Amino acid sequence: MNVLVCGVGGQGVLLFTGLLSQVALSAGRDVKKSEVHGMAQRGGSVSSHVRFGERVYSPLIEPGAAELIVAFERLEAVRYAHYLHPAGRMLYDPHRIDPLPVQIGLAERPTDAALEARLAARTPALAVEAFAKARELGNPRVQNVVMLGAASSFLEFPADHYREAIRELVKPKFVELNLRAFDAGRALVAPAAV
Repeated sequence: MNVLVCGVGGQGVLLFTGLLSQVALSAGRDVKKSEVHGMAQRGGSVSSHVRFGERVYSPLIEPGAAELIVAFERLEAVRYAHYLHPAGRMLYDPHRIDPLPVQIGLAERPTDAALEARLAARTPALAVEAFAKARELGNPRVQNVVMLGAASSFLEFPADHYREAIRELVKPKFVELNLRAFDAGRALVAPAAV
């Protein structure tokens, strides 16, 4: 299974992939992952490849081979859409974070409608309002775990395996919030996952 996760620095892409990797390892799968941090500390693009199965030889996913793409921001979804396998699935948060060149006026961001059209031309993509749900839960920083909950509905592992990984890898004072975020993400996509 090839899962590509992408977002902007500070959104928790690496925690997401760490949790997913732990779940796959605990299920007895061979797991490889690779991360591209870029200018993550300055809000730049971040991506992480996670591959798991009976035997995995390389951590990198080739373009056109990702069975699942999870994007924490719409522009990042468009940026990495070419990685999606023709029969793959994409989940993305329509939350908007403008890159630095847009923020300082050196570039223009495509309209949301234009980005949606580009996504629709490549693949059916499911919008998951994870950032909005995280804010509703009281902390926008759990957007990544809301997205993990959503993605878990399309992967082979039982929900309890994710909850156990959250208990193991998240700081104790944030475990309960992250467990609620995970369950909220699963609820966001429940009808689509059937």
